[in-house]
Formats: sequence, structure tokens, C-alpha cells
Amino acid sequence: MSTASTSLLEVDNLSLEFRTRSGIVRALENVSLELPAGGSLGLVGESGSGKSVLSFAVLGIQDAAARVTNGTIRFAGQDLLANDGAAMKALRGRELAMIFQNPRVALNPIRQVGKQIEDVLARHTDLRGKALRARAIECLAEVRIPDPERRYIAYPFELSGGMCQRVMIAIALACRPRLLIADEPTTGLDVTTQAAIMRLIRDLGHEKGMATLLITHDLGLAREFCDRIAVMHAGHIVETAPTEDLFLASAHPYTAQLIRATPVGQDKLENLAAIPGNLPDLRRTDLPACRFSERCARRQEQCGRPLVLRDLAAQHRIACHYPLLENKEAFDAPAA
Repeated sequence: MSTASTSLLEVDNLSLEFRTRSGIVRALENVSLELPAGGSLGLVGESGSGKSVLSFAVLGIQDAAARVTNGTIRFAGQDLLANDGAAMKALRGRELAMIFQNPRVALNPIRQVGKQIEDVLARHTDLRGKALRARAIECLAEVRIPDPERRYIAYPFELSGGMCQRVMIAIALACRPRLLIADEPTTGLDVTTQAAIMRLIRDLGHEKGMATLLITHDLGLAREFCDRIAVMHAGHIVETAPTEDLFLASAHPYTAQLIRATPVGQDKLENLAAIPGNLPDLRRTDLPACRFSERCARRQEQCGRPLVLRDLAAQHRIACHYPLLENKEAFDAPAA
């Protein structure tokens, strides 16, 4: 992986497993990605691919049953896996922030939303008293909540789903973090509200020079709002590329099938194609080197050999022995 100084977040060969009563779940295996300061990266894949697990590992909030077995996570050059709990608590909210999938679950239902913003500010800044309240109201205004002084004293149940999501964004951005992780930030919202929320995240990112990691199963959403896309399947990163390159010249069979399954523009229902099969059981002890191979029509004997992300073109990497290319000679022979 590149170690360019412009990389704010670098995940290098990260492997993580969960120890459960029914066996060891190999949730992430040799995952590598990077995100530059001010950039936006879409992490896409089916539900259960490991996208949220990866984000929780970055924030240091993974389940107690989780164990990192390999790799590193670096933020601004700092090894996050080497940090103790106190150091990570100091970073979360101030340098690293996250918007969770369901704001009504993430917000405290019996605490005014303004006070919930103040909680973050009080922990990470010197603001107190009237200055703390003023900054909380300013945060609500920044996410374009009308009448922020009145909304400050509202409880989550008094607000719509879109308003609750805006409050979550206000909490996440209160201390002006350098990295925002948005985990399915438009789940459960109507189409109009979805577009407004995503435009808000994008605009605030540009204004504040903040990097954004968008976790979604919606390739159309990632295409509209991200500079680059990383495709994840069953705990593996299988392809990464600049957004338009990925859509115009996707090379991994899984990526191509995801795109065919994504409705865009005036697509008719009959033009959409579901991806056959299911994600493999990650408790299996006989998982293939390519975890997509059992669902792939291009599978050959070579697919049982080890895989790594390799350069396909400038800024375009893929983990596949038999990519979808017009000029097969442009790609190296399958790795040994």
C-alpha cells in the first residue's frame, strides 16, 4: 500500500475475527484501503460483507469478542491499534466521528438533542455555560435545521427521521473532525430526504476539508457522492478505483454484478439482475482463497490460489485471477 503523506486513513492488511460459541468468524481478511485528507471513499457491498465491522475497527468500538489478528490502521500517521482506550476516547468525537445507521436508536430518547450536542463539545472543548449552548445551536444551524433555538430543546421523538439524522450529523461534526464515517446514513429516509442529507454531508465535507468514508450497499449513492469506491465481499476488498473508472471499466465479476443489480436512471425491472447465491459462512474452515468463487460463473481451478490486491491501471486495483478485461494481456498472469 502507498504510504503517501496525503493519506489521512490507511488500513493495511487488516484481519479481524470474532470468537463465538459456534466457531471463529473470519470477518475481515487482509483488508487494505486508504483515504486522503479531504477525500471521499465509498465502501460498498452486500449486507454482511464486513463494511460496518471495518468502520468499528477504525473507531476502536468493535465487539468484545472481536480480535485483530493482523495488519495496521493508521490515522494521520498514528497507529490506532496501538492506542489504549483513553487515547481512542480522546480521538473519537474530536478527530474521528461517525453517523450511525439508525438515528432514533443512536440518539438518547430522554435527553434534549441540544444537550446531546453539548455532551460532545464539553468532552472535547473548553466551552462551558452560555458559550456551550450557543455552539450547540450553531451546530444545529450548520446542518440546516430550521429554528435551531427551538429544536435545541426538542427530544428525538418530537423530530422526523430526517431531522434526527441531521441532529446525528450535527453531533458528529460538532468538533470539526478530520474524518467522518457515514454508515448507511440514509437508511429509512424518503428519497427527497436522502438526497438532502447526502448533499449536506458532501457540502460540509468540502467546506471543512473533512475526509468522508461512506458505507453503503447502494452503488448509485456512492457514484454520486464519492471520489473513489472500494468494493467489499465477505470480508475481502475485491476492487478499488476512482468512481467513474469503476463504473465504466469494472473488472471484478462481483463488481460487475453489483452494478447490474443497481437501478439507475430509467432502468426497467427486467434489466436488473440479482446476484446468484449467498455470502459464504465465515465460520467455515475451508473458505476458498476467493470468497466469491463459489458464486462466480468465471471460476476456474486457479481461483483456489492465494489472492492479493494488484494494480490493474493507475489507481485501479483488483483481487481476481480472471478479471473482466477486453485485453487480458494488460493484466499479469495469475499470482502463484
